[in-house]
Amino acid sequence: MIPKRLAKILNEIHNILLPMVCFGCNAQLSRGESTLCTVCRHELPLTDYNFRDENPVDRIFYGRIPIKKAASFLFFSKTGIVQNLLHHLKYKNQEQIGGFLGNWYGSLLENEVSLKNVDAVIPVPLHPKKQRKRGYNQVSLFAKNLAHALGATYREDILHRTVNTKTQTKKDRQLRWENTKDVFQITEIPEAPKHILLVDDIITTGATLEACAKTLQKLGPVQVSVVSMAVVP
Repeated sequence: MIPKRLAKILNEIHNILLPMVCFGCNAQLSRGESTLCTVCRHELPLTDYNFRDENPVDRIFYGRIPIKKAASFLFFSKTGIVQNLLHHLKYKNQEQIGGFLGNWYGSLLENEVSLKNVDAVIPVPLHPKKQRKRGYNQVSLFAKNLAHALGATYREDILHRTVNTKTQTKKDRQLRWENTKDVFQITEIPEAPKHILLVDDIITTGATLEACAKTLQKLGPVQVSVVSMAVVP
């Protein structure tokens, strides 16, 4: 076992040779900072949507699927801190960003009364082929940390993606729905959760979450709430 003093010295050398940088602005992080520098943390565009009042994420699903409640942590734009974070999370092998965001958002959600009875947190799944290529589901750590904060069970054994669809960033709502309506399946389980928190990275039209929620409701009389890392305003 490496003595603590030696481990500290090795860590200092590592930080000098390979300094940690902010994923928001690429500036070198100072001692005590992690993932984002202090400036970027303060500039991060939090939505302040909660699970008590109606918000624009709720309205995305009106008339489409009975969602108990919906919210999102951050506002997403094509440029800026959030775009940088999620790009590194999805395409630059920086899985820890999901954990960082999950810890932060989990601390905000742990006292939400309407989430107290959530008994399962389920991430939107990747197709196995895409997950093997990426090495991880970018939503997993975020969802796991939310589950921990809510005292719920993290479940990735219930919902599965059976069709490997291409990226849908530039597709309109109808095309997104056509591409997602038949791509998810469920595994029948002895005792279905009563209240599921369904978790995704970015909400644009809501088509993917709509398809997931409809599939999950095949489990029986289950309530589905929705949350994401970010939402397109």
